Amino acid sequence: MPLDLLAIAAHPDDVELTCGGTLLKAAQAGYSTGILDLTRGEMGTRGDVETRRREAAAAARILRVRHRESLGLPDARLTVDEKSKLAVARAIRRLRPHCVILPYWEARHPDHYTASKLAYEGCFMAGLKRLALEGEPFRPFKILYAIEYAGIRPSFVVDITRQFAGRARAIACYGSQFRPRPRDRRSKVYIPLDRLSDQMELLARYYGELIGVRYGEPFLVKELMQMDDVVKMSVRSI
Repeated sequence: MPLDLLAIAAHPDDVELTCGGTLLKAAQAGYSTGILDLTRGEMGTRGDVETRRREAAAAARILRVRHRESLGLPDARLTVDEKSKLAVARAIRRLRPHCVILPYWEARHPDHYTASKLAYEGCFMAGLKRLALEGEPFRPFKILYAIEYAGIRPSFVVDITRQFAGRARAIACYGSQFRPRPRDRRSKVYIPLDRLSDQMELLARYYGELIGVRYGEPFLVKELMQMDDVVKMSVRSI
């Protein structure tokens, strides 16, 4: 069955940290949702492939996604090459998502900004009729960019007040990353779960405040948004 909403990201846990509340809200509304992890996170300082696979599966159940898979592309070595773009294009043709969420195109981690460009180009290639690739040509109708950590003004914010607790439970599934063994806590990239929870709440409260709700997740779109009924617009001006 074609997906209504597909989130694509570099590593297991990236989606949960940037748009997990929105995915859960969509699933609760009856939409079919999915997650496409480009890598298995095998180069992470903590955990291993099998552990992260189990964590990702547990998080997916909490977020109620209908489908989750990993393309198994090389972690920490993502590149926008022909092979990788074709792998994304195959997944897009198979899953046929109406709407896709991508990472923002600027980030500290090279995999994150590479994932954004790679996924976009894969989505484009999936629609080429003369491309020698299995499956019927298909392109998503809408592409959104998750900008939780970008520090830029969003195009819109999704109210995830009712989904915030579920998103937090999904993030907490990644014990290997946020509840590591004592010997791993000396790592410079270690973020304990309590600190992460505080950070997540602060960001979600900030974006929620922008639209007059308790918790929110921000997104950016490159094109203009159409409004048919200005009388029913939400968010108070004065």
